Amino acid sequence: MNRQIIITASLLGMLAVITGAFGAHGLKALISTQQLEVWHTAVQYQFYHVLALLFLSTFARPNSRLIKASFYLFTFGIVLFSGSLYLLACRDLLGWGWLSIMGLITPLGGLLFILGWLMLALAAIRNK
Repeated sequence: MNRQIIITASLLGMLAVITGAFGAHGLKALISTQQLEVWHTAVQYQFYHVLALLFLSTFARPNSRLIKASFYLFTFGIVLFSGSLYLLACRDLLGWGWLSIMGLITPLGGLLFILGWLMLALAAIRNK
């Protein structure tokens, strides 16, 4: 499990660097300041949870059900939360106004983050 967590964190971290650079350099002239802030928020939360994933990989018992749950919750939280914000930030650029429905998915990703942190706390409490 540690290996899987580290590989996932590495790939998502690499994507966070790419999306951050793309937002700062490629999108700056193409989307509004408000949309750029949404993009930046997506990058920030992706990085925060990549670091959380790396922390998970340090647990002595990585096969714990709570660690696995936290891993999946953080990973899917990144996909739903950051992914929906990336799409929302670019909906005008893409001409896909229907992407506004992604606004309903963002809070679900946030809920997954919250549950992931809860699972991490419980894992720490139970770790001896």
